[in-house]
Parts: sequence; C-alpha cells; structure tokens
Amino acid sequence: MGFFVMLLEKYLWGEYMKFVILGSGGCVCTPKPLCQCNVCIEAREKGFPYARCGVSLYLADIAMLVDTPEDIAVALNNADVKAVDSIMYSHWDPDHTLGMRIVEQLRLEWLEFCVGIKPENPINVYASAETMSDINAIKNKFGSFLDYYESINLIKRQVVDVSVEINNIKITLIPTPENKGVSVFVFESKGKKLIYAPCDCTPFPENELLYNADMLIIGDTVVGDVGKNGRAIGADHPLRDEFHSFEEILMLKERLNVKHVIITHLEEIYGKTYDDYCELEKQYEGVRFAYDGMRIEL
Repeated sequence: MGFFVMLLEKYLWGEYMKFVILGSGGCVCTPKPLCQCNVCIEAREKGFPYARCGVSLYLADIAMLVDTPEDIAVALNNADVKAVDSIMYSHWDPDHTLGMRIVEQLRLEWLEFCVGIKPENPINVYASAETMSDINAIKNKFGSFLDYYESINLIKRQVVDVSVEINNIKITLIPTPENKGVSVFVFESKGKKLIYAPCDCTPFPENELLYNADMLIIGDTVVGDVGKNGRAIGADHPLRDEFHSFEEILMLKERLNVKHVIITHLEEIYGKTYDDYCELEKQYEGVRFAYDGMRIEL
C-alpha cells in the first residue's frame, strides 16, 4: 500500500523532493495547556495553522519522519500522511523523541499481536551512533524502549556513520560542533539540496556540504526582543546564548549562499501569532516562517 501511495503523491506533486513540515512548534506545543495569552487563546479557537505541534518533518518521497515529538500522531493526522516507512532522529531531547510510541500506533495490530502474530513490516529507525546510543538509553525498569520495539519487530535500527541513500535521495548527517549527539541533515536528490537543522545547532557546523543549498530549515531562533506578556528578551538574556538571533539567521543565509530559509521550532514564548509571522516575512526576501502542514517541493 505504501508503494502505491508514494506513486500517487509522485503523480500529484511532481518529480522533486517533497517535504511537509508536520510540526513547527517548540519545546511546548501551541496552545500551551492552561495558558491564557493571546497567542494560545487564538490557537485554541482557530486551530491550525495558528496551533503548532512539536517540531518534525516528513519526506514524502521515501515516507520518512524526522523526529517524533509527543504529539506526532496529531501532526500526522493533520497533514493526512498515508505512509511511514522510516524515522530519522536528530538528537535525544524529549520534545524530539518521546513520541516514539507512534511506532506502536503505526504498526501494531493488537488483535493479531495478542495471538502471537508479530508485525512483518518494521519501521527503519536511523540515527548517528551518538544519537542512537542516547535514545537506546531511554528506558523503564524492563529495559530500553527501542530494544523492546525491535524485539517485537516494530522497528529495525540502523546507525548512520556519515550518510545513507534511500531511493536516490542521499541524507548526510553532520554533527554540531559542541555536541556530537546532535545532527544537522542534508537531503540531496537530482541536483537539489535541503538542509534541516531543527534544534541545538548553535554554533552552526562548518562543512562545505552546507553551502549553496536550495533551502535551509532551521530552528532555535529568537524572533524579536519582546516575548509574550511583554517579557523582554534583551541582548543579555540567557536564551541568546543557546539560540540564534534572527539577525544571525540572515547572516547565515548570506554566508552559506542559501536561496531560501524557513524558520521553525517557533516557541509560544515569542508572543507571535501565525498572522504576525506572515506580516514579518513580507519584510525579508527568501525568508519564511514555518507552520504545521507547510509543503515544500524542491
């Protein structure tokens, strides 16, 4: 079934790489539970694209998820995804991994499993050696969650040393300079290149493969100096030490000679609604702000 779905999407979307930003939110979803700020109230009333799930990406050509935040099931349904054959992990942080139970919902048929019939089509799980080791360490008293999922044939793990090629799409994992447990991804096919750096990518890695891309999707960016409820995010705010500033993203775009930039991992703490981001992006050429369900074709 997944093969025929991919053929249909190829017919509908064309020959190029086709991405969907499943989740564009931050460590906290929008609306944040209980929060009564204007951003969360509007998101609660209007839903998507004002609402945002945890950050995640989908590559339709090979039915691949990148990361599984806790609300990944909601994001998959919102984007009407028809097939998932693999999952690629960027790093171990909870807002990128703790929705890993999605593999049960995607593959486990309980009426069959209860009578001893295991799934026959495990999901391929890819990550760098460091990231895979970190995620293997997520466990309960019975052991690693990934060990359990592989033991019942829900997944099959594969460590990626540098790159992996799937159906003529090459995916290269580039470690960030200060934390080798975090990967920046480079997707390449038919002369097109997309860089995906969703989180913990400061300082940005230096690698010749990161130059001259068609698109950079990047997270962990402070947008503006004033957050929700009038809270200041000044130059001396600790968040500035961990995240890029919007000005740094513009300089990075110029330095890497990237044609287009999409900023994702948009935290509700920035106090900006979907409409605010739409207005802001009008001021900058080649810069957009992500929203859940956003489709990208290269």
